[in-house]
Amino acid sequence: MTTHRQDLIPVTEDTLRAERDEALRTAARLRAVLDSAHDAFVSMDSGGRVTAWNTAAEQLFGWTRDEAVGRCATELMIPDRLREAHEAGMARVRRTGVSELSGRRLELTAVDRAGREFPVEMTLQLQREDGEQVFHAFLHDITARTTARTELRQERAFLQALLDSLDTGVAACGSDGRLAQFNAAMREIHGLGMLSIGAESWAQTFPLFAADGRTPLAPERMPLARAWQGETVQHEEMLVCVPDRPPRRFLANARPIDSADGRRLGAVVALHEITAAHRAEMLRRCRHAVAQALSEAASARDAAMAAATGVAAELGWACAEYWEVDTERHRIARAGSWCREGIDLSGFTGDEPFDFGVGQGVPGTVWQRGADIWTNDLPGDLTDPGRLPLGHRLGLRAAIGMPVHCGAGVAGVLVFFSDTPVDRDDDILSVLRDIAAQTGRYVERRRAEELTLELAAARRDFNRVIEVVPDCVWSVRYSPPDTWHTVYISPGAKEVFGGPLPAVDTFAHIAAEHIHPDDLHQFRQYQDAITDGRPGEFECRFTGFDGAVRWIWCRAFPRVEDGVCYIDGISTNVTDRRELTDQRELLLAREQEQVRRLRELDRMKDDLVAVVSHEMRNPIAIIAAYTDSLLEEPELAGRSELAAIARTSAHLLHLVEDLLDLARFETGPALLDPRPLHLDRLLRQAVEEHRISAQVDLVTEIGPLPVVSGESARLRQVMDNLLSNAIKYTPPGGTVTVGAHADRTAVTVDVTDTGIGIPVEQYPKLFTRFFRASTAVERKIKGTGLGLAVTKAVVEAHGGTIAAAPGPGGGTRFTVTLPR
Repeated sequence: MTTHRQDLIPVTEDTLRAERDEALRTAARLRAVLDSAHDAFVSMDSGGRVTAWNTAAEQLFGWTRDEAVGRCATELMIPDRLREAHEAGMARVRRTGVSELSGRRLELTAVDRAGREFPVEMTLQLQREDGEQVFHAFLHDITARTTARTELRQERAFLQALLDSLDTGVAACGSDGRLAQFNAAMREIHGLGMLSIGAESWAQTFPLFAADGRTPLAPERMPLARAWQGETVQHEEMLVCVPDRPPRRFLANARPIDSADGRRLGAVVALHEITAAHRAEMLRRCRHAVAQALSEAASARDAAMAAATGVAAELGWACAEYWEVDTERHRIARAGSWCREGIDLSGFTGDEPFDFGVGQGVPGTVWQRGADIWTNDLPGDLTDPGRLPLGHRLGLRAAIGMPVHCGAGVAGVLVFFSDTPVDRDDDILSVLRDIAAQTGRYVERRRAEELTLELAAARRDFNRVIEVVPDCVWSVRYSPPDTWHTVYISPGAKEVFGGPLPAVDTFAHIAAEHIHPDDLHQFRQYQDAITDGRPGEFECRFTGFDGAVRWIWCRAFPRVEDGVCYIDGISTNVTDRRELTDQRELLLAREQEQVRRLRELDRMKDDLVAVVSHEMRNPIAIIAAYTDSLLEEPELAGRSELAAIARTSAHLLHLVEDLLDLARFETGPALLDPRPLHLDRLLRQAVEEHRISAQVDLVTEIGPLPVVSGESARLRQVMDNLLSNAIKYTPPGGTVTVGAHADRTAVTVDVTDTGIGIPVEQYPKLFTRFFRASTAVERKIKGTGLGLAVTKAVVEAHGGTIAAAPGPGGGTRFTVTLPR
């Protein structure tokens, strides 16, 4: 046994010795590898002391291996200001056993033996050996890389600053089509910051339009997209239309960016703004188009319409119109319209007559204000009877109106419409004002020419008319104190004055010899008036040059021109009229006397009716009372004679009461006792009481009614009369409807029947005393013809009105209106 153990011991020692030698050789090889490595290698134990320090570490930090091993790594590599944080991190790793930095590439600042700080890149590994944490770190100096990166960053900053200082907008994309550059000018153009988006999103993000300003650029037609596909774009005109900002016009240049070996690195686009230049050229073309239109126009209307068309076509607006002011009708009428090709404005434009009043629509408002209008709110800004809302529905979004002045007034209005919102532009307004002024001068000149021709024609017509007019039309020039010069005397003077007036004299100088002495004072008053500058007229008896006496009616109207007083007048022979007037006055006096007599007879008739009615009332009441007493006797209760006397007495008494009521109401204000009452309650009570004996359907349509002021008994009398008439003149099975409703000022009650009706021509007489409709007379329906007259008097005494009209389904409708 002992022998066996002794045999084993040498084998074990040899093995261990061999393993130790192999480990030493491995360590030597590892040390040789680490010493030949370009990166510094540093190992530290859990306490942060250096356990390995290769040659590269000696060269990097200036400490030899012998100096470094066993010392704290913080003292050898970490700057003083960072040591506290480094020690805190090491302590955290020792405490937790975990390092967040393990396995990562880190850039940090190190310090060498001479105190020089420099950037290093470190890779740290954390391991456990024999139960202890050890750290292995590879480090290398990245000063060159950091310097290059800093220089690159500076170059990029310089390039960005250079691009941002340009007025030209510059954008670029990378090889993947994503935006990589967007300078300040481009950001300002689009109102957006740098967005790293791909080509598929450019069209949705950046509002680019073709040169016409209305066609959006398709994604593949955008200059940068075309350059990215390899196309070179030169001077491509386009618009950038950012919401809530005016459109801006640019020339785009774009080209691809390729490497020397032909690889596509990206593309770049530059936008050069030409808005101002394009505007100036456009306005110049507008002026040229207007000048050419005015030179070729045959009339003022054609000139104005041609000017409006030229402006609208150059500015790309949808519609142009010219409106002329009609001073006689006090309206402004459309004289012509133009519509851009390709846009449908059916129903809005056209050659059919169309006009507005003052203040209506764009032209009426411009005419009223005498100033231009620019609006982007067609339905809301202006008063327009339906036309602007129609234009808005058809796509119009802006309207511009410009007055065309002629002298001190407005002769017409140029109106323009755009199918896109157009912000108010002072340059365009200035051009439009110039064009309106040119058009106004042209219109004024052509109108003067036309008026000259019209005046010549009017003079010819005037002379033709004056020659056949029997009146004498004259004009004189007056110089104070008493100098008169004849300017014009029409041929009618011979018929008026019995002969021609002297050419060297005037009517004023021969008046004393020919005017009747009794009428001279009127002539003096007339002469004083016209010499004071006031219109005057008078009538006088004039002994004509032929010896005949005539009545002459003279009217004169002074006017001042260039400080000289002229008097225009008309003298008319009114002898026949005066004779007719005298005869008419005589006839009128006779007629007035007849009217007075008729009124007296009518008053006497009313008095007679009132007296007779009053005198009949007591006897009839006595007869009725005695009849009632006799009917109470048992032996006489069944006598038909007494019943007839009772009915006749009641009828006569009702007739007398109606006559007395009419007399009271017609002789003066009726003595009413108005009190607040519920009219709906009164109406329902009246209907229910008549329902008992009625052979027709009684229908009520009475809504909530306010309390009114009136006399209950009188208003009940009105309702009883209307209901009894409706029931009486409606055949059995018919319908009588009582309706009532109220508004803010009145209460209205309707009584409608489906009865026999009344001829239309008889409605005006329906409320006259003793009048009965022919339909009632023909059917022998009894009545006095006083009920409606009394009803009308009661209603009017309450301040209301009553009217009758045919019912909607036949019959008659009576409408009573009472004030609230």
